[in-house]
Amino acid sequence: MDVWPPAFERHGAHASLVPLTAAHEADLVEAAADGELHRLWYTTVPAPEAVGAEIERRLALRRAGSMLPFAALTPDGKAVGMTTYMNIDAANRRLEIGSTWYRKSVQRTPLNTECKLMLLTHAFEELGCIAVEFRTHFMNHQSRRAIERLGAKLDGILRAHLIMANGTIRDTAVYSITAPEWPAVKANLEWKLEAPR
Repeated sequence: MDVWPPAFERHGAHASLVPLTAAHEADLVEAAADGELHRLWYTTVPAPEAVGAEIERRLALRRAGSMLPFAALTPDGKAVGMTTYMNIDAANRRLEIGSTWYRKSVQRTPLNTECKLMLLTHAFEELGCIAVEFRTHFMNHQSRRAIERLGAKLDGILRAHLIMANGTIRDTAVYSITAPEWPAVKANLEWKLEAPR
């Protein structure tokens, strides 16, 4: 049985997305150490020593058909983070873009905007998705602002949704972009990438 969606890669001016492999581990260990993002209690960024296990976890979910993981690369080919298509619902042509993290030094650069543009373009224009979701911890205000800057709208809050590794209860903010909204969202993302810095 074929797994949907099929693997693909995309290359842009600021970033590339390629299927995640074990070969990205060394770069991602370095990326995970930049800014010690794993210490943020409301995220699930792996600690540097846990990157190899996280890569294997994501690849196992790919084999099971519930995730398509990517390494995010800078133009020189260095892996600086991970992102995925996840919670894949092939029958209803829906998926979530999530489990995303980037090393501190590339945050607030065009890299994330271009990665999201490439993932959303593929989802809506190649896969025919009717909606793409984004989910984050209610308390992760940086992530929520970034999702809103993409043009996603808040669908609601799933209260007491998950138990975090530290034992706290996560309320999950659920956002989405729907197919009819995509042309305006795409135009805005392209404008952001072309705007003078």
